[in-house]
Amino acid sequence: MKRKMENENKVKSKTIMVVTPHTPSLTCFRLDMMNAFIAKGYKVIAVGQESESEWTPRFQKYGIDYISIPIVRNGLNAFEDLKTLKALYTIFKKVMPEKVFLYQAKAVVYGSMAARFLNIEAYSLICGLGSIFRGTSTKSKFLRQIMKVEYKFALKKNAAVIFHNPDDKDLFIKWKLAVQEKCHVVGGSGVNINQFAYTPLKGENTIFLMVGRIIRDKGVIEYLEACKLIKADYPNVKCMLVGPFDTNPSALQKPEIDNYAAYVDYYGGQEDVRPFLEKCTVFVLPSYHEGLPKSVLEAMSVGRAIITTDAPGCRNTVNEGKNGFLVPIKDSNELYEKMKYMVQNPEKQSIMGKKSREYAEEKYSVDKVNEQIMKIMKL
Repeated sequence: MKRKMENENKVKSKTIMVVTPHTPSLTCFRLDMMNAFIAKGYKVIAVGQESESEWTPRFQKYGIDYISIPIVRNGLNAFEDLKTLKALYTIFKKVMPEKVFLYQAKAVVYGSMAARFLNIEAYSLICGLGSIFRGTSTKSKFLRQIMKVEYKFALKKNAAVIFHNPDDKDLFIKWKLAVQEKCHVVGGSGVNINQFAYTPLKGENTIFLMVGRIIRDKGVIEYLEACKLIKADYPNVKCMLVGPFDTNPSALQKPEIDNYAAYVDYYGGQEDVRPFLEKCTVFVLPSYHEGLPKSVLEAMSVGRAIITTDAPGCRNTVNEGKNGFLVPIKDSNELYEKMKYMVQNPEKQSIMGKKSREYAEEKYSVDKVNEQIMKIMKL
């Protein structure tokens, strides 16, 4: 009790710490949000796994400090997780921020615990429920039970829990991992509609593009199979794939991608996907589950028709037949049918693309999403 009272009496600095196991996502997905915090008069400290020598200069040019800690995205190693909890507790105690913003499982669980011990306001963002929560294997079911216990304890004292889609929010409430009154849904990570400016379609041939990590759960195999079918019928159609290989349990290996080299042009991971979005005419993401796919929002903002799955997160980006189509997960044949429709009806590509841009401006502008987040955080 004495320690608790001491923590409560410590003066908190007007600082927000943003914590994730995946440092690159801080600049890819959270930079606009962190800039919005700074505009509100807060000092911002980003926390991730990658080295300070490499990443500190990247953040400094935006007026953001950076701290590296031992925190990994995947795996279940109690010793490593305790190191993460201790590291977060230590830096939180040293800085004593007014608020912490946490996203991705390890940051949410151990960041929430550390903040709870120090009586610091914690806000957790559940970007999406991955293969552990959506999987049906025995291993997934076992790990899911562990994660449920961790989330329930960690989120209990959070000031708010933020979700990218209502499906995930409803599951957390159903499983009693979070209470209704603390749960909020925002428009994903949002998209910078100025950075991803509307670009009219170029050329006459249909060009399909998928952007995403090279993992099975993104629907990469379904995309490759559908591209193989579409190329057999329409040799002039171009199919592109952009994205890095990954350490996710459902990660694919390079030889599996190389098997489709005759049908799909693979460009690896790219820091700037805009040239590829501007070149394509239809964007495809056959993912099994998402929070709210940033790649789709960026394609919508550029003005591209969307083909994605009727899955949590993905379904929120498409108004069926207006700006694109939804297909069942793990169904390469149905994906092929929708891709074939777009090839046979090229005039729809421009019409649907303009509607995508309209939706991006109305619902998913990063400025609107950041306003939602700052309202939740009482900034």
